[in-house]
Amino acid sequence: MERREFLKAAVAAPLLPLACTRGARPSSGDASAGSRWVRPGDSDWPSPETWETLSQQVHGRLIRVESPLEVCRADPAGEACAELFRSLKNPYFIGDHPALTQTSGWLDAWTSSPSEYAVAAEETADVVAAVNFARENRVRLVVKGGGHSYLGTSNAPDSLLVWTRRMNAIEIHDAFVPQGCEGRVDPQPAVRVGAGAIWMHVYQAVTPGAGRYVQGGGCATVGVSGLVQSGGFGSFSKRFGLAAAGLLEAEVVTADGSVRIANACSNPDLFWALKGGGGGSFGVVTRLTLRTRELPETFGVVFGKIRARSDDAYRALLAPFLAHYRDRLMNPHWGETVRFEDDNTLGLSMLHQGLDREEAEAAWRPFLDWIAGLPDDYEWEEPITIVAFPARGFWDPVFFQAAAPDAVLTDDRPGAPAENIYWATNRGEAGMFLHAYRSAWMPASLLSDDRLPALADALFAASRRWTTSLHFNKGLAGAPPDEIQAARDTAMNPAVLEAFALAIIAGEGPPAFEGIAGHEPDPVRGQRAADRINASMAELLKVAPDAGSYVSESDWFERDWQRSYWGANYPRLAEIKRTYDPAGLFFVHNGVGTASSR
Repeated sequence: MERREFLKAAVAAPLLPLACTRGARPSSGDASAGSRWVRPGDSDWPSPETWETLSQQVHGRLIRVESPLEVCRADPAGEACAELFRSLKNPYFIGDHPALTQTSGWLDAWTSSPSEYAVAAEETADVVAAVNFARENRVRLVVKGGGHSYLGTSNAPDSLLVWTRRMNAIEIHDAFVPQGCEGRVDPQPAVRVGAGAIWMHVYQAVTPGAGRYVQGGGCATVGVSGLVQSGGFGSFSKRFGLAAAGLLEAEVVTADGSVRIANACSNPDLFWALKGGGGGSFGVVTRLTLRTRELPETFGVVFGKIRARSDDAYRALLAPFLAHYRDRLMNPHWGETVRFEDDNTLGLSMLHQGLDREEAEAAWRPFLDWIAGLPDDYEWEEPITIVAFPARGFWDPVFFQAAAPDAVLTDDRPGAPAENIYWATNRGEAGMFLHAYRSAWMPASLLSDDRLPALADALFAASRRWTTSLHFNKGLAGAPPDEIQAARDTAMNPAVLEAFALAIIAGEGPPAFEGIAGHEPDPVRGQRAADRINASMAELLKVAPDAGSYVSESDWFERDWQRSYWGANYPRLAEIKRTYDPAGLFFVHNGVGTASSR
């Protein structure tokens, strides 16, 4: 592969996913438990002396949280405010500040709000102290690792934040056996990570560092713990399954302040719930151990954009493309995204694993020949580009800086570590303010010959209202049987096992905060977008009326969220919640055991 070819591919396409998936944490937008919690100014709010006692217990790691937005409230037109909003496009800056979240809010749903205090936890004992303090003093407790929750579940005003960012150790194990499983489970390669680690750093340790692969998230600044607890998809999930299915063991602090080891042999019910039951509901995970896999020889990318010359030609394009996907691409080699847009374009942003360039091109050849045979109807607005490269270079900053420097962005703060890189395609999500976000599992039965035309019509109708995307890696139809079986043993909605893709329709604006002149949400624009997004999803639900939704990428206003997120697994999750948190210390918006706030 020539360097120029790789550079072109990496710059123009997204070598990486279009969406940063995340896990759920306690939310500022959930009214559950209401007056149970004390607030500053209440007579029973903890005294300064009580807070000082907590500070001593955590060895001075208690922080009084101050929002960096105060410089904008003081002088919204000043240079300090302008610099802050520039910094809000750097996910590492956001992640390293206890007052900030990677999404700044959601129209009519929630706004990013700093806690009163935060325990900057560095060890499990810090988390135990924070949990006990919150329970005994009736202080609202929230947890944040990566802070990527779209649902606003990693922040709440008037709360105590357990901030796990500094609990980020990463250890490679050649022969890991879960505690209590000696003689019952064979040793296997694994990686043990602290709850505050992000996927980019874990990938760098496992793949360039150890020559292995671990299934995690696609957006690499997402926190490991939250993603695993909510299921977790990466670009190569069609081959390696759910991140949650790769969990071998977790250390978790439960509501009573106990430190528990959860694995297949110890606390197996809690272990199952942590595999997709949603973060923030069952305890504070402090450490996870994930199995690692043999690394494929190659990863690669296919991208391009086809423009149809008329609405009729665009409508006629969709069924052949879907049939091609079903016949040639719905297998462990392929993942990522296609976009159906209202300008009659079909955008391809797909990744592959285990194929060289010639094999990848062969998989696409029938469809490419079909397009070439209809020059009056179709043209390549962005030429098809197919690339393969050594898998061990993926996530390696040295590799990308040499071969494709524009594919990644770097943490531009002075003195930032060289490994702090992130995909250029994810920059738009840093600090974004959501107008609407909808998702739906699309069952593979829609690709049968008798139902495929209706699916194509639904996608056409949806694209007239808003850009509609299919994330093929976020659905396990076509995955190896052992990965489907492993996913079946998680708390995820079983609909994911039979879905060929997750349909996502969403819209957002730049970072926005109430009361910051020049940077406030635009409710008129936002509502207009939300209406169109909801109308677009309604077209897809005509052919998939019972489709569930992915908890990490879903509608804040989801009505039947218990069924939508977990399906038949919800009653079991609710029982486990009652066992480990009977008083409801941990709650999140639309989380297990939480009454809807609507």
